Amino acid sequence: MTHRARHKEPDTSRASPADQPGHDVVPRRGDFLEFLGLVLAAGALVLVVVRPELPEALVRALSSSTAGLVR
Repeated sequence: MTHRARHKEPDTSRASPADQPGHDVVPRRGDFLEFLGLVLAAGALVLVVVRPELPEALVRALSSSTAGLVR
């Protein structure tokens, strides 16, 4: 996962919030979005391996629609 830098005061402890009593650690929204992106990338890779003609068809469809916008 992505490393997040924390700015700490010099007199604070080095323990993580999970180590301190009374603090619960809740996953951040960025962690979920990162996981979702990885799942989508893995799914796209599997789809390309299973159906190799799909990327070619996608490029053809995008190029024809772009050519239609130019005219």
